[in-house]
Amino acid sequence: MKRIVLAFVVLAVASLLPGTAHAQDHDFNHIQLGVYADYFNLQQTHTNFGGVGARLGVNATPWAMIEAEMNYDFTQPFTETFDNGVTLGTNRTDVRLLHGLFGPKFQTPGPLKFFVTVKGGFTDFMLDSRPVTFDTFTSSVEGLRSNNWNGVFYPGVGVEGRIRPVGLRLDAGDEIYYNHGPHHNLRIAFGPVIQF
Repeated sequence: MKRIVLAFVVLAVASLLPGTAHAQDHDFNHIQLGVYADYFNLQQTHTNFGGVGARLGVNATPWAMIEAEMNYDFTQPFTETFDNGVTLGTNRTDVRLLHGLFGPKFQTPGPLKFFVTVKGGFTDFMLDSRPVTFDTFTSSVEGLRSNNWNGVFYPGVGVEGRIRPVGLRLDAGDEIYYNHGPHHNLRIAFGPVIQF
């Protein structure tokens, strides 16, 4: 993992060289919108979550972008087998996650971008047996202050390819939340982006 991060840092620094940055000025887009599917492995309970999210990014330079994103991970079913070896039951965990992240993304210029990102934010752990609807999501966002949320640090790497103005983005990283110490969790996001 350290070698991958180092390689992306070297690419980002190389993109800062005057000749490279000037040659890519025609490729500079100011705003990026994206939606994505999200995979989150909650390491503390060994539970895999899936969800959806959206992000907004604003370019400060051709090689640096400031991004804000939020995603919602749905409740997951789990299976239990009892001691007799025959009885099998499937239940829902009723745990849902709401993630919010904000921070810079350092990228190489061009239609194929490699990037590193470092973001901070929160993860909100919700216990809710109601079905997933738009009202359930909005009440989760409205109730952020009263729910169980934890501070998050997210270092990540990724790649983004596009044919103007639409592209695809894949990123992965370690979403570290803090609750009586740090907890490391794999997070992968994939989806389309639009730049203008």
